[in-house]
Amino acid sequence: MSARRSGRPRRSGPAGCLWNLAKVIAVIAILVVIAIVIWYIAAGRYRPPVGPKPPPGRPDTQSASCPDVQMISIPGTWESNSGDDPHRPTANPASLMLNVSGPVAQSFPEQRVDVYTVPYVAQFSNPVALPPDGQASYNVSRSEGAQRTVDAMAARYKQCPLTTYVIAGFSQGAVIAGDVASSIGANKGPVPQDLVLGVTLIADGRRTGEDGPGQARQVGPPPPGVGAEIALGGLDVMGITMTGPRPGGFGALAERTYTICAPSDLICDAPRQALNPLNMIPSVLRLVQAAGNPVHAMYNSYRVDENGTTATQWTAKWAEGLIEGAPHPKHS
Repeated sequence: MSARRSGRPRRSGPAGCLWNLAKVIAVIAILVVIAIVIWYIAAGRYRPPVGPKPPPGRPDTQSASCPDVQMISIPGTWESNSGDDPHRPTANPASLMLNVSGPVAQSFPEQRVDVYTVPYVAQFSNPVALPPDGQASYNVSRSEGAQRTVDAMAARYKQCPLTTYVIAGFSQGAVIAGDVASSIGANKGPVPQDLVLGVTLIADGRRTGEDGPGQARQVGPPPPGVGAEIALGGLDVMGITMTGPRPGGFGALAERTYTICAPSDLICDAPRQALNPLNMIPSVLRLVQAAGNPVHAMYNSYRVDENGTTATQWTAKWAEGLIEGAPHPKHS
């Protein structure tokens, strides 16, 4: 008699091939999941800026080296970099905000106003690009810009407690400027509320399109849509966190905050709920494309009133008017 073979029967034929194929697919699926998790972590999370709360009380005078007014200018996506000179920015000579900050700086002596252009990475990586485009994610870029804005304002306030502030930003810079203004309006910002003369946001990605308490005042004919961060509220994927509307709006700064949005600019005039977060990849691609659409790049020629005043001209004149009427602190 022949001895019986022990152990499990050997798989062979089509069944064995299918078993091996299933194992390969399982391994590939696990590797894909691991890659996505690593990609998601590497892309970064949005980190709200952290800064010291302004101490109570102020002196009657401040140092003679302090400007009467500090203007904070925050460029948009691809219009700055982390190493740019905040007083002589050259990262992008075509930066839209130079059409605002340049005329303001030329209109006043340095003792009256100091113009600080926030240097930050100012990028928006396409998370589904293959191969990766090598840019910083929106979360990383926005977090750096917000923190640098808060740090600059906190440092100025510590040195110059009587200096007042004018804040303006474009695109990603408008989101950052609006977020900082919102925190100041809620008494959680780097400077006291009464020191902020005004805020203007050009193409704000968190624009609500609403009027009323807490909302910014709209300049020019208001388009019907909302900011992309509101249209895509809840989307959180690979370095892109859409944070929705600002809780409480601009609080105490609402009456001093202005918003400008050109019709059909998807950054600030996205159709409500049209960018569906449940349809992730097409929505993300549309959002990335929106940052480079022609309308978004034309605020230097977009007219906001019947006199033909462009968005950048309006913002520069607005800032100049605030600076002209700003207090003249005593210097020691």
